[in-house]
Amino acid sequence: MARETLRQRFGRPSLRAVPAEGVVMGRARVDQRTKNLIPRLQPGEIAVIDHEDLDRVAAEGLILAKAGAVVNAARSSSGRYPNLGPLLLAAAGIPIVDDVGMKVLTAVREGQLLEVDGTEVRRDGTVVATGVRHTLESLEAQLETARQSIGDELERFAENTLEYLRRERHLLTDSPVLPDLDVDLAGRHVLIVVRGGTDARADLAALGAYIKEMRPVMIAVDGGADVLLDGGHKPDMVIGDFDSVSENGLHTGAQLIVHAYPGGSAPGAARLEELGLKHSTFEAAGTSEDVAMLLAYEKRAELIVAVGTHASMIEFFDKGRAGMASTFLVRLKVGPILVDAKGVSRLYQSRVRTSDMVLLVVAALFAMIVMVAVAQPLHVFVKAVWFTLTETWTAIGG
Repeated sequence: MARETLRQRFGRPSLRAVPAEGVVMGRARVDQRTKNLIPRLQPGEIAVIDHEDLDRVAAEGLILAKAGAVVNAARSSSGRYPNLGPLLLAAAGIPIVDDVGMKVLTAVREGQLLEVDGTEVRRDGTVVATGVRHTLESLEAQLETARQSIGDELERFAENTLEYLRRERHLLTDSPVLPDLDVDLAGRHVLIVVRGGTDARADLAALGAYIKEMRPVMIAVDGGADVLLDGGHKPDMVIGDFDSVSENGLHTGAQLIVHAYPGGSAPGAARLEELGLKHSTFEAAGTSEDVAMLLAYEKRAELIVAVGTHASMIEFFDKGRAGMASTFLVRLKVGPILVDAKGVSRLYQSRVRTSDMVLLVVAALFAMIVMVAVAQPLHVFVKAVWFTLTETWTAIGG
């Protein structure tokens, strides 16, 4: 991916590219889970995280929050596979100090004023952590190295996928026990939205005309509820582990369905119970987005339109998954009615060219001239206006 493309796509006017030796000062936000930190992050603050192989969605969240700098206890890119997250941060002008060690998470407290200077992180003049200060060039070199050495990781990924396929092949044949739904999906279009970064938001916006005309049932997968809210829509259902959806996303009146894993474990239920929110469970193998598709299919939806879903090997690496068997199997099952909207915003973008505008204006003027020329009342009116203007000009000494 070219550097200029990255800058144009992810750069923000309020962010200025910072050289490798630049000094950044800001309040600290500290969290081992990047997605929990991002909602608290204010523009210019320093994100202190523990995120090996920083993924694209997390990086885009830090960019949108306008982080002043990122201090990572782990390696933002381990070299296992070519993850784009660190490169996106650098392209947006956000400095990264990498691999500083776990002690930073206890040495720095929330809200403390930090100074990031080169490879050092200081508090009140005292160095609390040191690491690697990345540049766009160093990250590009890391990415290229990872691309060349991805073969071993790909082999492990394929082996795990095949193993899970053997164990989970029942997904193709079994009919799961389905929860009762507040909305009937039979014969309707269903829009499934996953928290997939800026692409998901752009794709959702590009589907505006379709949503307005077809009025699909909207199912959000975890943080997809916030994507829908940001786009001016309200989910009918939210399904998942409920670890990445905001409280606003939970209080929309949507039906809440906790994804329970085989055996009945449903970790997402604890949060909803603490908030006193009514919910049901759906026990099934696979990812939450797979389960959402399976639910729509089993409830006889006419069409499933997916926004922000994950289906590539790199995306699964970003999510820390060793294989994608459930995704293969679910998509094989629902394939005839599934439309993936990924990239639809880039497939067609309406652009009005300057030449088109000039032609439109010229055509409009020409039409007006013709109307005046052939319509006697308009002809008389124009002559009267012209006579009045010339008489007034003569009277004032023109």
